[in-house]
Amino acid sequence: MAATFGAAIGLVLGLLGAGGSILAVPALVYGVGQPLQTAVPTALAVVAISSVGGLLPRERRTAVWWSVALVFGAAGIPTAFAGTALGRLIPQRWLLLAFAVLMVLVGVRMLRGEASHVDACRTPEGGINWRTCLPRSLIAGALVGALTGLFGVGGGFVIVPALTLLLGLKAQQAIATSLVVVLINSMAGLIAHASAANSIDYGVLLVFAGTSLVVSIVAARVSTRLDPITVRRWFAYAVLAVAVFVATAATVNPSALGGRG
Repeated sequence: MAATFGAAIGLVLGLLGAGGSILAVPALVYGVGQPLQTAVPTALAVVAISSVGGLLPRERRTAVWWSVALVFGAAGIPTAFAGTALGRLIPQRWLLLAFAVLMVLVGVRMLRGEASHVDACRTPEGGINWRTCLPRSLIAGALVGALTGLFGVGGGFVIVPALTLLLGLKAQQAIATSLVVVLINSMAGLIAHASAANSIDYGVLLVFAGTSLVVSIVAARVSTRLDPITVRRWFAYAVLAVAVFVATAATVNPSALGGRG
């Protein structure tokens, strides 16, 4: 069962560069039967490993905006810790419902194709326009970090739209760059939930992460041959599907998916 769900997470991360941990937590809780305190750090570890697998093939074929990714990711590290602390004070039902609403808004906007057609991060000479790109990267990165802390997720569902809508990156650039940010955020979230790390079942983690890693590498190679519009549409459908699941879980059993370690 862990291998099956691991393959699903790897497929999502490899194709879309996002969505791994928001799917991994319910998979581990409902599919594998782990308690939430174990599922959250396990999911973050799996997503960190899978994001590396998804990134490797793209490093040669798609330009990863390393400077943007590092600034974006670094901005989210302190807010991930702040979000973790804040999330412990807010009822889980409202956190999950708010996240479901956010995902619906993102999914609808991506389906409508409202991505920016102006590359806000590139100068006419091909360099990085830090005057525009830096503040946007810092703000978006901080917000994604807060989501990582609040919900115990890597933030990929928000990173890809932020990179396309705010910074003007093309679909494959955004996916490749988001994998670097997801890796940074997942590691920060794992550290923020370090108190629960001792409960990890490393046998499950090994099977889950190993399967996810292999599938993410294969999926990443396939995704570079796909039409960007198709990738964006798949991403939007995945966002909307998970939004429905999260909203249902928040209504029926909000304590099961709270993302708290």
